[in-house]
Amino acid sequence: MIDIPCVIFAGGKSSRMGEDKALLPFGGFDTLTQYQLTKLSKIFKTVYISCKDKSKFDFHANFIEDIRTDSVFAPTAGFVSIYKTLHVEKFFVLSVDSPFVEEAEIKNLIESDTMQVDATIAKTKFGIQPMCGLYHNTLKDKFVEMLESNNHKIGFLLQQSNTVFVDFEDEKPFLNLNNPDEYKKALELI
Repeated sequence: MIDIPCVIFAGGKSSRMGEDKALLPFGGFDTLTQYQLTKLSKIFKTVYISCKDKSKFDFHANFIEDIRTDSVFAPTAGFVSIYKTLHVEKFFVLSVDSPFVEEAEIKNLIESDTMQVDATIAKTKFGIQPMCGLYHNTLKDKFVEMLESNNHKIGFLLQQSNTVFVDFEDEKPFLNLNNPDEYKKALELI
């Protein structure tokens, strides 16, 4: 098992879905979050769930609630909360709405990571996948600064940092469930 902490981001607004996608049923589980938690717990020794309010979940897990409880739904607050909670050199992040990222993609990212970088992030022909990769402690102050200045452009931060982008030819693992049609397609694929 991988000893790096894994954090599932499940605190988004889900505006395009029309309902909280973290709570949608998926893959035989009551929620997409439980599906991801179960799958990732077989790969990582420790898995956390980053969210705005853990009371929306009716199951036990290691939750990291956002430090900001206002209407900001950007992952920036989640990252700052993770850095304040986990005192580790690095952690792996994955969005709750990326259920097809498997152990092979995760191991590829981890094997491409070195201590000399700030982040190691998945990239496909459609662009970078900032919610799939490793973030190092060296980015902590930059995330705090971004949150304080209400800047939530993680892609820009990654471009301005010492980031390794790992190219993936296959797009399927990075299918996101952003709207009802994508959710329906994912249910067919699972």
